Amino acid sequence: MDTNEWTPAMALETSGSYWAASTLHSAIELDLFTILGDRQYDIEEIVRIINADERGLSMLLNALSALKLISKTGRKYFNTPFSKSFLSKDSRQYIGYIIMHHKHLTDVWVKLSRAVRSGLPVKDREFLNDKEQLENFLMGMFNVASNVAPKVAEKIDLSNCNHLLDIGGGPGTYAIHFCMKYLQLKASIYDLPPTRPFAEKTILEFNLTDRIRFVEGNYLLDKIEGSYDVVWLSHILHAEGPESCRTILQKAVSVMEPGGIILVHDFILNDTMDGPVFPALFSLNMLLNTPSGRSYSEKQIMDMLSSAGVRELRRVPFQGFNDSGIISGMV
Repeated sequence: MDTNEWTPAMALETSGSYWAASTLHSAIELDLFTILGDRQYDIEEIVRIINADERGLSMLLNALSALKLISKTGRKYFNTPFSKSFLSKDSRQYIGYIIMHHKHLTDVWVKLSRAVRSGLPVKDREFLNDKEQLENFLMGMFNVASNVAPKVAEKIDLSNCNHLLDIGGGPGTYAIHFCMKYLQLKASIYDLPPTRPFAEKTILEFNLTDRIRFVEGNYLLDKIEGSYDVVWLSHILHAEGPESCRTILQKAVSVMEPGGIILVHDFILNDTMDGPVFPALFSLNMLLNTPSGRSYSEKQIMDMLSSAGVRELRRVPFQGFNDSGIISGMV
């Protein structure tokens, strides 16, 4: 959408775009795409399977068909190639967890005006204490990162590195893919205790328990132990204010060997702070959900790295989903 040429119709479409989002959220919550699988079902069959109201379900299915998320022939409904690949739990490419995470965020996004006035987050509870929300967040990060990590591993040369520290690595997706690409590499995932079961399950699934370990810790409050020749921070800085970001980067540098590589992956704003669109909107998401988080510009990230003693800073020629980028440097 070229927002330099807004029209009333575009404004109204944007204003009501949450209708389409809510339609997708409900379909994921009801697990419709998994139920459809490889078959064609008529409305009565689906009503019985999910114990739904026929009027409501037919409206939802017809809306999904209008959105081209499912296909319809007569009274039969079936998955599109996209929905079968990405919206069914039977697919390894499933992205439904992150979609459900977005659904959980809708309660706070309707309070954006309040957050803008107060400068304070408006979330009611910490998702780390909610098992379902934590699973959606961590598995959502895993699913999204699984599509990005192989491309990242191709762009970054770690052939001379031996031990990677993945700070705030969650389920360990990037550590796993770096280790799969570079067979000499071992990795340590440093994150909060609630993420351990998800990380260890994922590491086991990839048969990397002999090369990847999970280390419990809070990267803001605790000392990081060990010695590493590469440190990876993916989508960590945006959750914190500038002072906390500097603390994290200083801790990272303190455990790095001379000549080590530090890599920051995040949604990066341009230096005028007004684009690209997703990092700018994501900054509002951090306003709503964190005390001090925000999206940072390339210059801001490089300045923080430079203050921590990092040199030879550069932007890696990589662009991920939603304008994520990577900045690298050496210690």
